[in-house]
Amino acid sequence: MAETGDIRAQIEEWLRFSRELGVEGLEVDLDLVGPSVQDSIAPSAKGDKAEVVEKFVPDRPIAPIHSAQTAPPAPRQSRLGLLESTRMSKISAESGSGAAQRPTPPLSVTKSQQAPAADTIIQMDKLDLTSTKNITDVRSAIGDCSRCPLCSDRTQIVHSTGNFEADLMFVGEAPGADEDAKGEPFVGRAGQLLTKIIESIGIAREQVFIGNINRCRPPGNRPPTLQEAASCKPFLLREIEIVKPQVIVVLGNTACQNLLDTKVGITKLRGNFQDYFGVKVMPTFHPAYLLRDPHKKREVWEDMKKVRDFLAEK
Repeated sequence: MAETGDIRAQIEEWLRFSRELGVEGLEVDLDLVGPSVQDSIAPSAKGDKAEVVEKFVPDRPIAPIHSAQTAPPAPRQSRLGLLESTRMSKISAESGSGAAQRPTPPLSVTKSQQAPAADTIIQMDKLDLTSTKNITDVRSAIGDCSRCPLCSDRTQIVHSTGNFEADLMFVGEAPGADEDAKGEPFVGRAGQLLTKIIESIGIAREQVFIGNINRCRPPGNRPPTLQEAASCKPFLLREIEIVKPQVIVVLGNTACQNLLDTKVGITKLRGNFQDYFGVKVMPTFHPAYLLRDPHKKREVWEDMKKVRDFLAEK
């Protein structure tokens, strides 16, 4: 059993590494290999063997842009129209604006009903979220979601969290085991490293907004399928419009390709600002990838300095 677990762990590691680099067409049925080593370790053993995440930037300290003790930033009125002329705003204009209303699919699916197959997922592009005025409304619209097959294996839905008026937003792929257990995004080892990445540019984690493309953990921590991502993405897009961040940092290949609707890999896009309907997007490597290849931390640090400098100019 131990040998089988080792083989599965190596395969999982190779798959994650390859997908992070943008390699496409990788499909492996891990159920044929057996349980992973991580899943077979008792919780107490995991705690004993947990590694301490090293400091992200061991160099000189960076002067904070905003600290928790300083006064809040200036009113955001100058940015309230940030997305008004974008396609997202036109789609989600308030019903009283005279914009054409799109048909809304039934959202009263209960968990007692069988989860739809991947090729029969509800057409979420027709979902009308115009009535959602804040993040709480978005969560209510999601409900006890069973819009895709991921609902059958999750422990709980992992909603986006943080500052609902943040200038900076981070978007990952999907919850892992730690996130599925706690119900919060980025709380495992990768989450600890993400916290250090955020703090490295002088911002407290509580000041940013953090979410994922998908809110339910895929089996074996595999990337969500296109259909699974399509069922969850509209809620993330609505959150982006409500929060109105100045910068979105997309973490890893899956988040980058899903948010930007591109097939270009993260290695080609990282380090260069992209435009998402008027919002600056910085693609960079996922913290989990940095845990596997610490040498890439320097590249992420360079990316985050660009984010820091952009925010400092605003």
